[in-house]
Amino acid sequence: MRTPTSAVARKSVLAVAGAAALAISSFAAAAPAGAAPTVYSKGGTSWVRACDTLAKGDTVSCHALKVVNTPQQLSPNATPSGLGPSDLLSAYKLPANGGAGMTIAIVDAYDDPNAESDMNAYRAQFGLPSCTTANGCFKKVNETGGTKYPRANSGWAGEISLDLDMVSAIAPNAHVILVEASTANMTDLGASVNTAVKLGAKFVSNSYGGAESSSDLTYDNTYFNHPGVAITVSAGDSAYGAQYPASSPNVTAVGGTALHRDSSARGWSESVWSTSSTEGTGSGCSAYEPKPTWQKDTGCSHRTVSDVSAVADPATGVAVYQTYGGSGWAVYGGTSASSPIIAGVYALAGTPSASIPAADGYSHTSALNDVTTGSNGTCSPSYLCTAGAGYDGPTGNGTPNGLAAFTG
Repeated sequence: MRTPTSAVARKSVLAVAGAAALAISSFAAAAPAGAAPTVYSKGGTSWVRACDTLAKGDTVSCHALKVVNTPQQLSPNATPSGLGPSDLLSAYKLPANGGAGMTIAIVDAYDDPNAESDMNAYRAQFGLPSCTTANGCFKKVNETGGTKYPRANSGWAGEISLDLDMVSAIAPNAHVILVEASTANMTDLGASVNTAVKLGAKFVSNSYGGAESSSDLTYDNTYFNHPGVAITVSAGDSAYGAQYPASSPNVTAVGGTALHRDSSARGWSESVWSTSSTEGTGSGCSAYEPKPTWQKDTGCSHRTVSDVSAVADPATGVAVYQTYGGSGWAVYGGTSASSPIIAGVYALAGTPSASIPAADGYSHTSALNDVTTGSNGTCSPSYLCTAGAGYDGPTGNGTPNGLAAFTG
């Protein structure tokens, strides 16, 4: 390899390589013993799964993907890479400075010791109001509502940072509750959803999932039966195939797109996020869950995933500030980004009036951006994995185009 003759060039190369190495090494603990995390690439962008080990049994995996070939900046005042709040508000025609009087909960596993300070570094960078324990805006609790937090985990800390930053970007004046489950088991995360609602959240974002099972019908009633609460769930990052809890008929299943600036009247375009046959937004026909009355597609007799969607492609990812398991500014993607974005949109629209807020999008389809290109796999009937005019599995009814599709 040719050695750079310029000291400045050499430092630049080392900085990029060092940032990528640090990002990859921070997830080594999440991978099986002795194995490095898998690096995924698309169009010159590379990333790893924040929770590298895929879910097994009743254990779920977070759906955050961290870009590893973007230099991480140590200063919170540095200009970050990735989409910021103004980009997201522009792409989805959302009002700025919204969310006042609303409470959004984030449910994740394990503890991020730096969650509050990192979120406020993100907010300060983009001129958003501070949200702290001291000013009454932020609250962090364990799955029972107490303050004895679970053990810290650097992979899930990236998920937590992503979630908190996305609700901050979309609904900066909402109060935020972070509920940290003791483990990544569905029973602990489900108990955390119950705690979030008990503490007053009308919007609860869940950026995790795993294989469906016959236990899901019990989980629906035990953990996700909260009429009048908008519970958003990531559709998954493993391409075509339904995951739980996104397949629960009690939640809003959120798929993922690639989001690009363009010269259209909207100024943006979207397509189904797909990296390969094994990575991309989730979608599909549930093996167990009944079809909700408000879902009218005819190619799946059970619950179809997804309902709506938002940006998730790491190649068009969002800016995130993370210091536990990270070194400052980073870029993230995955449907872990789209779920808290949609939770924030629901908060902008106000307290839900529908028993299951997911139904609103089906009666206001003209108020969504219909995503008509892209596929996340091969399936039959094709709409379950391929975008087209109207409803499809990967993107649901579309992405936000203002707030009308998220109000009763």
